[in-house]
Amino acid sequence: MSQDFKSIIKNYKEDQETVYNSWFVNNDERLKAFRSIRRGVFDVIQDIKTSKFGNDFKGSSLEFVLNCITEQKQVFKGASHPFYWKPKLRIPDIYENEENKLAFGQFLEKCINATKEEHILKEIILLDKKKIKGLGPAVASILYFLHPTIIPPFNTAIVNGFNTLFRDNIKLGSWTEYLRMREIIIEKNNEFKPYLSNDLGAFAGLLFDIGEKKLLVSDDHISEEERTKIEKKLKKRHKEVISEIEEEDLHTEMQYHIMTIGNSIGYDVIAASNDRSKCHNGQSLSFISLGKFPEIDVDKDTYKTITLIDAVWFEKGTNKIACAFEVEKSTSIYSGILRLTDLHFSFKENPPTLYLIIPDNREKEVLLQLQRPSIKNSEIKIHYILFSELKDNCDAICKFGDDKEILKKISKLAS
Repeated sequence: MSQDFKSIIKNYKEDQETVYNSWFVNNDERLKAFRSIRRGVFDVIQDIKTSKFGNDFKGSSLEFVLNCITEQKQVFKGASHPFYWKPKLRIPDIYENEENKLAFGQFLEKCINATKEEHILKEIILLDKKKIKGLGPAVASILYFLHPTIIPPFNTAIVNGFNTLFRDNIKLGSWTEYLRMREIIIEKNNEFKPYLSNDLGAFAGLLFDIGEKKLLVSDDHISEEERTKIEKKLKKRHKEVISEIEEEDLHTEMQYHIMTIGNSIGYDVIAASNDRSKCHNGQSLSFISLGKFPEIDVDKDTYKTITLIDAVWFEKGTNKIACAFEVEKSTSIYSGILRLTDLHFSFKENPPTLYLIIPDNREKEVLLQLQRPSIKNSEIKIHYILFSELKDNCDAICKFGDDKEILKKISKLAS
């Protein structure tokens, strides 16, 4: 290297006018912004859920979030521009298109609740797949304030700085390009973390200053071998995410059907605590679910287990559980049975009706599990419903059902 990367970082940190010193360190307002923006994102999600979001950027909760971000003038001075509603171009198409608006709200909800890198990257890939006009990687500047150690911000100056530093040709407006850029940023930040920070704002600031030509560099700091390796890694991850979609969507679809039925015939319904942000055909489970699992009289560990049951029906306005449902896919069927039996033994005097919702091709496996001595010889009764039966009969049950007994028409018991 004609110019050592460490020396670039050294110049960046020693110059008192760079982003590092004027924004990243010793700045209480920057730290407060994280809290304000996070609260603001929750407001955006809630406004979309309750149809209060409106059809323009101006005056919306999203404008508040972007105003908080653009107040961080250094790196984010133009962060709000991509979100201005441009009526002639119909972009970004999240104001007048209700389906896209819901998709955006659900994307934010999933990302703000995510705890792992792979979950966030998966949601980015899925959002990109929807091809919402005008909704590109400018969103990363919002995500940065939710997950600063995982998602670097994205704007023209950062891209220009990246292309200069790494002699690349990253394009604006492409999530695929953003993810490729992010991989290289992560690789290099990990390599030089002792000189920078876990918070990717430090690295983004470096790129910003290079892009604004506050720092001058003249070298390529990534080898062709590294670049090829990163490309392969990205392709593999993308393929894995896409391959999971069909199975996950089927699981969520079954949850959606059973919750829709419960709502239609007069029950309060709730999805598992880790599933409420999932959606089927643009409809989020959280939009038809109770906001919080009701308090029930069980010990803490049992309560936590019960809140992970895929779907639960409560008698309207009470904390009395009427039915509980486990939707199975590639996970062990027995683990679902265990959650249902935990629920049964917690309410032996008045047990809920228990159901497994299963793929048609796993019926024999389910029967084997339900014939285990610990199940067969007990008083526990677990019904099962095939995916095809639930899907084909959902609308009819919603229309003609009166109470939970209607499910007996499409369910079976192990003999």
